[in-house]
Amino acid sequence: MADFTLYIGNRNYSSWSLRGWLMAKAAGITFEEVMIRLRQPNTKAEVLRRSPSGRVPALVHGEVSIWESLAIGEYLAELFPDAGLWPKDRGARAVARSVSTEMHAGFSGLRNHFPMNVRSTFPNRASTPEVQADIDRITAIWHDCRGRFGGDGPYLFGSIFGNADAMYAPVVSRFRTYKVALEPAAQAYCDAVWSWPPMQEWAAAAKNEPWVIEDSEF
Repeated sequence: MADFTLYIGNRNYSSWSLRGWLMAKAAGITFEEVMIRLRQPNTKAEVLRRSPSGRVPALVHGEVSIWESLAIGEYLAELFPDAGLWPKDRGARAVARSVSTEMHAGFSGLRNHFPMNVRSTFPNRASTPEVQADIDRITAIWHDCRGRFGGDGPYLFGSIFGNADAMYAPVVSRFRTYKVALEPAAQAYCDAVWSWPPMQEWAAAAKNEPWVIEDSEF
C-alpha cells in the first residue's frame, strides 16, 4: 500500500486537482489515487471525510493531511528537496513562490469565463476585457520567468517541471480548449507543459471519463 493517498475530483474539470496531482508526479512519489465525483448529492460529504475545507485535492500521508494544492507542493518540496519542486537559487525560489501564489489568489476572470474542460474544444468562446487582462498578465509572468530563470530548459525555472509549472498547467489546458492565440514564446511554453508525460497521462484519462458537468460544456 502506498504511503500517500491523493484525493481528486473529475479529471476533466478539476483544475486544482490537476495541480496537486502534477506536484505529486513531479516529486516522484508513489501514491494511491481516489477520485471523488464532483456535483453529486454525496460529493460534499465524501470530500469532507478527507478534507476539512470540503475541497479537493487532499493529500494524506500517514496521519498528516494537506488539503490545498499549494500546501501540497510545499509539503512535498520539504520531504523531497532533491526533486526540484522549487528552484535552488533563493531569488528564483522567491519569484517561483510569488507567481504561484499570484495564480492561487487571482485570475478569476479567466477561471470563470474559461472553465477547465480538458477533452473539449470551444474555439468560438469570446473573450472579455477582464479575461484578456488575465491572459496578458499570465503570459507576462511566463516571459519574465523564462527570460530570467529558464535558461536552456523548457519550463518556467529551467529543465525541471516544478510547483510553479503545476500551478499554471490548468491555464495551459484552458488556452488549448478555447484556442487562445499566443505569441510564439508563450505557445512554446504551453507546448512544453502539455507534452510533459504526466500531463499527457492526465489528459488521456480525462478524455475517457464518461461524466459531464453541464455548465462547463458550452
